[in-house]
Amino acid sequence: MRYQIKHALVQYGADTILEDVNFEIHDTEKIAVVGRNGCGKTTLLKLITGELTMSNLDSDEECGIFMAGKQRIGFLRQVSFTETQTTVEEEIRKTFEPIFACEARMKEVEELLASNHDQSVLNEYDRLQKQMEALRGYTWRKDMEIMFQRFGFPLEDLKRPIGSFSGGQQTKIAFIKLLLSRPDIMLLDEPTNHLDLPTIEWLEGYLQNYDRAVVIVSHDRMFLDRVIDVTYEIEYHRIKRYPGNYSAFMKRKEEDLIKQEKDYEEQQKEIKRLTEWIEKWKNTPTKVASAHSKQMALQHMVLVEKPRRFDTKTFRALFEPRIESYNEVLTAKNLRIGYDTELSKVSFTLRRGERLAIIGENGMGKSTLLKTIVGLVKPLGGSFSFGTNVEWGYFDQQKAVVNDADPEQTVLENFWEEYPTLLREQVRSALGSFLFSQEEVERKMGQLSGGEKVRLALCKMFQTRPNLLILDEPTNHMDILGKEALERMLNDFTGTVLFVSHDRYFIRQIATGILEFEGGVVTCYPNNYEDYLYEKGKRTAAAAAKATQAPEKTQKDAADGTPTLSDVFDKKTYYNPGKIRSRLIKQLEKYETQLAASEEKASGLKLQLMDPSLGTDYEKLMELQKQLEEEEHTQETLLERMLEAEQELEELNSDTNQS
Repeated sequence: MRYQIKHALVQYGADTILEDVNFEIHDTEKIAVVGRNGCGKTTLLKLITGELTMSNLDSDEECGIFMAGKQRIGFLRQVSFTETQTTVEEEIRKTFEPIFACEARMKEVEELLASNHDQSVLNEYDRLQKQMEALRGYTWRKDMEIMFQRFGFPLEDLKRPIGSFSGGQQTKIAFIKLLLSRPDIMLLDEPTNHLDLPTIEWLEGYLQNYDRAVVIVSHDRMFLDRVIDVTYEIEYHRIKRYPGNYSAFMKRKEEDLIKQEKDYEEQQKEIKRLTEWIEKWKNTPTKVASAHSKQMALQHMVLVEKPRRFDTKTFRALFEPRIESYNEVLTAKNLRIGYDTELSKVSFTLRRGERLAIIGENGMGKSTLLKTIVGLVKPLGGSFSFGTNVEWGYFDQQKAVVNDADPEQTVLENFWEEYPTLLREQVRSALGSFLFSQEEVERKMGQLSGGEKVRLALCKMFQTRPNLLILDEPTNHMDILGKEALERMLNDFTGTVLFVSHDRYFIRQIATGILEFEGGVVTCYPNNYEDYLYEKGKRTAAAAAKATQAPEKTQKDAADGTPTLSDVFDKKTYYNPGKIRSRLIKQLEKYETQLAASEEKASGLKLQLMDPSLGTDYEKLMELQKQLEEEEHTQETLLERMLEAEQELEELNSDTNQS
């Protein structure tokens, strides 16, 4: 065990934030801490780092914080670098100071070895070499450059001063420093914020293979499912440990609640039965001893706590567009977007009822596209147009969180200022549907969290009842229940949605189409997220095959006996069209048989992956998943070969008919 908290109480003044906290970190565990906004997740991280202390240290109860030796704890948080003129490379190099110190000492020992072959000097040099290997001292520059580029920075940015980067970029740089420092316990608070999808996917793989412990606070459900193996939930000031990822935690939590409800009801029946028996017979001389025995049983009974249903309070607004738009809602033709220089060229058509997700790398123009459409940025070329009867509403996550309202203004006043013609009851009703009810409407704007500001901005936008929602990162700063509520709203919405998001789970639940920005090219996929991944995989595989097809095709076809078209129509070679046609047909039959066998095997593997008994056997699940991926790759290869054979057969038939 690396770290342990026992029976901790954390209070701010008279308010209890965390109560009777028992928390453990073992070896290389990847731990998620989940719960509603404001439940105390970040407070727990600060308790681990030592920024906060327990409020019950002086109590008689056995409590405290315990560590196995000296554990280096690294914490990712929103940062602002003080030395703004320091270059990025100089800042990151601070992380490698232990390496540089070890390297300097090695040079000193090398000089000693030139004249002194004492065993103690040799032992020290051997120890220093092992230390350099453990610190990855021989690859620090390569590690730095790879990590820097993985986070979307070009290498030349290493020479730029820290102060020239935005707040989000500075947070990325701090993240890079943290990962390169390789702490024993890594604490990550919303690590996927400000990251694009390729970087998130890379980070998942990095953390899965990280050989030390990681504690993550995140509302990204897919990220949690792919990275973590232990989940702690904070609810009603208490914390509980669940084995498994986020999905396993949700299933186990529901099962535990059902069991607790059953145990509670059965115990209450037993208490009632014993109490009635005692009351009936307590004054009967022959039953006194028995009544006393049952009374003692009642007093020593370990009571099952009355179960409390999940804290599922969230916004619940349902609305219909004011009017219905025509079928074509938005059309862009060679729309060149950017500020001073072009970022991307975009063409797409958005139709009524569609929900188009805009995804891809940062800096390619996703948010710029939305700003161009709503008129905040002028297009550099091309055109776009709205269809008939389109009324749009725009949500800007950045503007919502960095709200420039008077911090002393109340939520009620802020909303009413934007819709002054509404009655007080109408304002309260609108705010109440987004969880600003009763005294909440009197809270000051300066007191609102990021998630609360997002809710208020969405509430204002929905008040106009638009038929086209244009949303820029709507789920940032939302807790998981908030995201689920927004998913339900958008799925029930009869209008049209165009949105930017890096939350893959949210995209998977909402999107009916994908607009991908990648490598300067914008591609529109008329598919949901799962089908998009499949189509993209096919395109990537086809492109890779095409790149290597020329040198490899002849060898492959020679190996399986299938002639190429160049073989068939080489005028210097005698050939028999009937014989070649027969070979191609047999080859197609062979591929079809192999494909059917692979599909049957893949179906069996999928059934095994769904087996509840394997829910926590991660080694077995990973092995099955690997086998499934291999079968899917085999199927793609067979389909490509079938397509090639069919094309050759068609061309052969065409040529024969012409002749």
